[in-house]
Amino acid sequence: YAETHQVYAIVLVSAYTSDLGDENERASGYFNRPWQWEKIKTNCSHIVQFGSTDDPFLPWTEQQEVADKLDAKLHKFSDRGHFQNTEFHELISVVKSMLQVPE
Repeated sequence: YAETHQVYAIVLVSAYTSDLGDENERASGYFNRPWQWEKIKTNCSHIVQFGSTDDPFLPWTEQQEVADKLDAKLHKFSDRGHFQNTEFHELISVVKSMLQVPE
């Protein structure tokens, strides 16, 4: 979407770049064309990414690639897995700061 439309911000959690060899991911169609990183960056003024090195589903190299290609402000953790918990205070803080809402 952000490749063709202006957006204020993108917040990515456990982002990755390929289908990881998974048939369902391949069938989704998200990974059958090259990413247009420069267009995304041009259309978005704030790009933030959360990732964890202990994610059981995604290799860190893919998460780091997204951050590098988008020049994202990366929040790197080593203990969050795939962020499947019910609380995510850092996410709330980031969104509030982008909207300039006091904590």
